[in-house]
Amino acid sequence: MAPDSEPQVRRRTPNLAHDLVNELTQRILQGEFATGQKLPSETAIVSEHGVSRTVVREALSKLQAAGLVETRHGVGTFVLERRAHAGLRLNVDTLTNVRSVLELRMGLETQAASLAARRRTDAQLAQMRVALDDYGRLLANNDSCVEADRRFHLLIAQATGNNCFPDMLMHLGASLIPRTQLNAQERGSEDFSQLGKMAQAEHEAIYQAIRRQDADAARAAMLLHLSNSMERFHAGP
Repeated sequence: MAPDSEPQVRRRTPNLAHDLVNELTQRILQGEFATGQKLPSETAIVSEHGVSRTVVREALSKLQAAGLVETRHGVGTFVLERRAHAGLRLNVDTLTNVRSVLELRMGLETQAASLAARRRTDAQLAQMRVALDDYGRLLANNDSCVEADRRFHLLIAQATGNNCFPDMLMHLGASLIPRTQLNAQERGSEDFSQLGKMAQAEHEAIYQAIRRQDADAARAAMLLHLSNSMERFHAGP
């Protein structure tokens, strides 16, 4: 019989590490683990989540591959600044390449929105609501909405239940939000506050379709949002 001190762990399944990655990612994105902060030790994560050390190490490895954390041997695992995530290192410093990323996202995120509408949980929907409310509050205060914007899109990707979607978006890093990539000359005289309000309304339409579990409407709302983003940032043909 196992010693009393041996932690009780759940049987390892293919989704166990993925579930842990999702939870830790959310805690990072929502600021519970701040940039530069050390994550709990392997032992603490094992105890909190009831998983094996193998699962914890696999999850931390995935977070590191996604550019969310770095492990310093003998010291611990630390949260990286999100804007520094190079991911695939896509070249997005011109309008032409902003268009390329948006075209990629049209294929990826329209499908993600459709799947999220079918598969999302109430908890995931609640997290999307928080992201949108944060976006609205920041916009009203004329503060940067980029983190809340990116978080909303990542939450949709995670709600697909298919880890390839959030993995791909996390690899895109800062290029996920086009307005972070454009310099003053490229964006011209556009009022970014007004652009933010337009995006806010489009996000709300996506959210409401996912809330109703209307997959077709969610797909259409996401396509409209990304198409409008292309128009707003002068990335059309």
